[in-house]
Amino acid sequence: MPKLREVCRHVRTKNAGPFWITLDMFFKDAESFDRYAQSPSLGAAQVAQLLGIDDRSIKRFLVPNLHVLKMSYPRRHPQGGSLERDMHGGQQYVSLLDVEL
Repeated sequence: MPKLREVCRHVRTKNAGPFWITLDMFFKDAESFDRYAQSPSLGAAQVAQLLGIDDRSIKRFLVPNLHVLKMSYPRRHPQGGSLERDMHGGQQYVSLLDVEL
């Protein structure tokens, strides 16, 4: 089974405002997008479990013409707060790279 890091040309997370983070998965091509974007391994429940969040709070967006799956979810702590450990949201994707599809 391929891993997410093998079927995507780029995976990133970033701020989506002070209370949300967006996860972007840029698949290598249309074939990879069509085959893996709807994988159960990339479902809200599985991603939520990896990120330690409530799966009901995840919003999924498919962007077929760009071969992108976007997921947005609330930050555990507001950006800039005293408990925030990743100010720019740029490190949140790492736990997903080895997800088997």
